[in-house]
Amino acid sequence: MPSTRPDPTGRLPARLARRRPPPRARVRAVLWRARAPIAALCLALGCATALTALRPPDPVTVRTVVAAHDVAAGEPLTAADLRTVDLPRDVAVSGAPTDPQTVIGATTAVPLTAGTPLVPGTLAQSFVGPSGTVVAAVRFADAAVADYLQPGDRVDVLAATPDGGPGGTLASRALVLPDRAPARDGTDGTGILGGGTQADAGPVLLAVTPQEASALAGATGGALLSAVIVE
Repeated sequence: MPSTRPDPTGRLPARLARRRPPPRARVRAVLWRARAPIAALCLALGCATALTALRPPDPVTVRTVVAAHDVAAGEPLTAADLRTVDLPRDVAVSGAPTDPQTVIGATTAVPLTAGTPLVPGTLAQSFVGPSGTVVAAVRFADAAVADYLQPGDRVDVLAATPDGGPGGTLASRALVLPDRAPARDGTDGTGILGGGTQADAGPVLLAVTPQEASALAGATGGALLSAVIVE
């Protein structure tokens, strides 16, 4: 049986030093204990990635002006009567206005319920521009220009003389209105048999200042007009 008497020399055995595991071992231990949450997180990320890849792309939309509330027939439209929504391109009607400013002041031809797009036929055939402007019918030298312009576009109208001389700007930031005169087919009589035809696009309706309207009217006979789309 070992003796329990104290050591007469007063010396005790040295305490063993506590050794900490190396950092790599500690990291492995932490990862091992957290293996279940990490696996769940990786699985959730994988599912989210797969769902994102399988989701069909968002449809292409077109901004369209609609009635903000019910409007009776024969009422002039104000800014409070209109708002814009983004409709899928397959649903949007070609020729529908995209800028409320182009139809403010127009008169409704039929009753409108809230959310009804202002498609052709919902407005009376009155040509109205923003306050302080008048409506001018402008025929451009290149008939194809009318096909590129959309209601709500802003254009500068430039004039050039037939002999190539210097022209000038007749209207700045003129607003293209949604109503356009119908195209007509004209015969120029220059074919081999004298029966050549060319498509003649109708004039484009622009909201301009009264002074610009006078300048456009004066240039109709002898100048070649072109349009530049601006911001």
